[in-house]
Amino acid sequence: MFSKSKINEPGPAPDDKTSAATSSTDTSAGKPATSAPSSDFRSASKAKPPASSLSSDLHITGNLKTSGDINIEGTVDGDIRAHLLTIGEGATVNGECMADDVVVHGRVVGTVRGLKVRLTSTARVEGDIIHKTIAIESGAHFEGSVQRQDDPLNAGGTRAPMPQAPAPKAETKAEAKTDTKG
Repeated sequence: MFSKSKINEPGPAPDDKTSAATSSTDTSAGKPATSAPSSDFRSASKAKPPASSLSSDLHITGNLKTSGDINIEGTVDGDIRAHLLTIGEGATVNGECMADDVVVHGRVVGTVRGLKVRLTSTARVEGDIIHKTIAIESGAHFEGSVQRQDDPLNAGGTRAPMPQAPAPKAETKAEAKTDTKG
């Protein structure tokens, strides 16, 4: 009845006037003539939601978490998790930044975790960077350590450190007891 080529054309061609009239007639008759375009629209919007932006005059205290993209231009005192995180040139983040892609133009005081991390020439980072791939442009200021991991996002999760943290403490106590007895 309808093809996607007619839906994606910029405007109705002279031959399409008949099908446009049929479309409105079919819709009024209760047939889902436009269900294909709306479902295409919904799946497209779920696949890539628009980026959220925090303006330069905004100061947020608290953690931010999104499955989409976020552009920070203001100040955030807290941790940020996103798909694509862009920290603007005038922005400051005091906390952990975790995203698939992290692009830093501004200032970060805290750990940066990402599959791809890029520090531009205007970046100022004070903290550790844990990454799969990294790019640091000439002129960027970085003070901290850099560690490459195959999965930097999951390594920092709450599940991984908890089992590891008690084990060294228990070994340390056992060693201390052995040393005192011997």
